[in-house]
Amino acid sequence: MDRSWIEKGRVTAYRATDPYLAGVNTFLEFAFSKVPTGGKISCPCKNCVNHFMRTWDEVEEHLICDGMMKNYTFWHFHGEVESIDTTIENIVDDEEEYTEIIVDDEDECIDIINMHDIIHDVFPENACEGAGATATSGQREGIGDEEGSFFRLKTDAEVELYPGCKEFSKLSFTIALYHIKCLGKWSDKSFEMLLGLLNRALPQDNTLPKSLYETKKVIKDLRLNYNNIDACPKNCMLYWKESSKLESCLKCGTPRYKSIHTKSPVKTLRHFPLIPRLQRLYMSSVTSSKMTWHKDQRANDGKLRHPADAKAWKDFDRRHPNFSEDPRNVRLGLASDGFSPNNSLSNSQSIWPVVVVPYNLPPWLCMKQTSFILTLLIPGPKQPGNDIDVYLQPLIDELKLLWDTGVDTYDSFKKETFNLRACLLWTINDFPAYANLSGWSTKGAFACPCCN
Repeated sequence: MDRSWIEKGRVTAYRATDPYLAGVNTFLEFAFSKVPTGGKISCPCKNCVNHFMRTWDEVEEHLICDGMMKNYTFWHFHGEVESIDTTIENIVDDEEEYTEIIVDDEDECIDIINMHDIIHDVFPENACEGAGATATSGQREGIGDEEGSFFRLKTDAEVELYPGCKEFSKLSFTIALYHIKCLGKWSDKSFEMLLGLLNRALPQDNTLPKSLYETKKVIKDLRLNYNNIDACPKNCMLYWKESSKLESCLKCGTPRYKSIHTKSPVKTLRHFPLIPRLQRLYMSSVTSSKMTWHKDQRANDGKLRHPADAKAWKDFDRRHPNFSEDPRNVRLGLASDGFSPNNSLSNSQSIWPVVVVPYNLPPWLCMKQTSFILTLLIPGPKQPGNDIDVYLQPLIDELKLLWDTGVDTYDSFKKETFNLRACLLWTINDFPAYANLSGWSTKGAFACPCCN
């Protein structure tokens, strides 16, 4: 559909013409078809910018008097869904097959592209060069492990789920099934029961994993794992790097393990490496193209609609021109707070997740749950308090590397390897958590961090 009337409507005289009025009417019919009769929709005029709910007459008046907000040609705030065919054309050739899996989880649609494209995303250099690929500038140490993972994934992607099956390979069906398990919040036991049933229903010579353990062995080669790092139960230190072999705390002497015989740690930090997760954003050509939205597509009209419009972002660009000259470098926000794992306010347990948010994405994507990157899961039972910096060490190391030197990353949209850097611009917390993260007392005298 031609939506040129939206941009032309920025000229006041054009808003009274028949093409513009017809376009406004088309938009209203589309948007209000998604809500109950007499309902309201977010107004996309250049003043409301989808922040306020209005009736039909109010939205029509605003669009005619003020015009529609700039670049709002894809009506995602009003229920428009991007065509699957359009998405696929950006990723695979028309001749390639793909499998579409639709899961009824809050109207979420999951498109699982054919496995050769997924392998290309994970191992872009190996996938391009084929078997026997050698190390390139985009590959780092551990090439032997990467090649092993690459060949295992490649083999599983070529093995049929059962003889004669053309719809699924072993890898594609395993990933689709495990994805649904995660979205549906299935228990491990129910997933094992389903695998048992499917193995009985499919031909005997099927290649479906027989257990959850075998399923995870297949999926782990996609390289989105996490690390267990033991910690002192009194929050003194991590058993990490040169301290990884110790069996008691250097500061307080508390034993590392509950029992010397079982080697079961008293406290364990979960570290989800940030670097491979940022690199993954550039391994999909669709996501990679959106990581430069803040530079290429943002409306620079003086209004504050995205963090890139803020003075802090612009001042940072002025201070660090070498960083800002490549829009693919990532700006991050960090958020952390405690929660009760059993959903009970009376529970004394407190677990602290540390989440980072990439602000390169457009505003309708960067604050979606799917864009949040969990980096640390700090265990309880008590909150870490001012000792949270002990647990932040693995993340800080990664952020230092991303700021000082960067990492070689493959951009599948531009088909090139570049040096990816990242900076932490903001933290997002309530005042008690702010005090723990910053070391600034937010109670008593001189409590305000702005005016002291």
